[in-house]
Amino acid sequence: MLLTAALCACGHDANVHVARMSTPPVPVAVPSPVAAAPAPRPVAPPSALVANVAALVRAFDGRVGVAVRSIEEGWAVDTGGEQRLPQQSVSKLWVAMTVLDFRDAGRLKLEDPITLTRDDLTVFHQPIAALIKGEQGYQTTVGELLQRALTMSDNTANDRLLRYVGGPNAVRDFLQRKRLGDIRFGPGERLLQSQTAGLVWKPDFAFGNAFALARARLPRPDRIAAYERYVADPPDGAAPRAIAEALARLKRGDLLSRSSTEYLLTTMESSHTGKQRLRGAVPAGWTFGHKTGTGQDLAGRTAGYNDVGLLIAPDGRSYAIAVMIGDTPKPIPARQALMQAVVASVVANHG
Repeated sequence: MLLTAALCACGHDANVHVARMSTPPVPVAVPSPVAAAPAPRPVAPPSALVANVAALVRAFDGRVGVAVRSIEEGWAVDTGGEQRLPQQSVSKLWVAMTVLDFRDAGRLKLEDPITLTRDDLTVFHQPIAALIKGEQGYQTTVGELLQRALTMSDNTANDRLLRYVGGPNAVRDFLQRKRLGDIRFGPGERLLQSQTAGLVWKPDFAFGNAFALARARLPRPDRIAAYERYVADPPDGAAPRAIAEALARLKRGDLLSRSSTEYLLTTMESSHTGKQRLRGAVPAGWTFGHKTGTGQDLAGRTAGYNDVGLLIAPDGRSYAIAVMIGDTPKPIPARQALMQAVVASVVANHG
């Protein structure tokens, strides 16, 4: 009955309002690393959860990968979790971790000042654009950009942070050093979205609806070909099981210092996006922090509709969950219902 109710749930993500944000206070001193909690010896996962996840994926129309990790007990459940699927804005997590890794190494502070100008604008969701005024731009900090990138999924905030730490190669270096497995990092929002649409990036695309107009002028066969290339081999692709394992290691303190880990987890818990994705089935008394990702639409299909996060029970036990829909014609309520059903099943088998 719980599964049926979750499958029937539907809704729409809430709009995010543009506002100035105050970055939470952070220590000025360089955080000192701490020993991570050892990975637990795995036990057998709940058989009902294994069967339920498999049934949900099998019944869904589209490329889907689901992975669940018990952080305290060490068991893993996944169906389709080995597929490399488009991350879209889920990849903002790796930018955030790279920024905080730089912080842990004393290479930056969250209160470091940054000036945003119109040259920093990118495409799609970028609410911070409304705050960039005239020649003076917008005076902000690393910490505020990090908050906006994670809680609002602001593309301009994220791409400015990406350039601040040295570009895509800095993030790829972090992923490799931390041995995070089958997780790719793309070329940044501008180039990724342009390539997916079949366009070559132009600075004018950052303003108004110039990107959408240029995309609409492309011959349909060219757009379809570009879309198919992206779905088949996404430059930002990642395996759900690798993302779930990375989240589990983050929670155990294996990737960042204690203060940076706590900062990131708290920020993820305050996210404003995807309220009817995984979060839509989180019961009262449970804690949830996450990052969503949504790709472009074409002819009724969507390339990348995702939610990944950490679900914490009232008794403190926690689960890393990654639900990634790589390509689907299913409407948004059906995608959200799939995600909610996964959470509902994890909760039902928590005991």
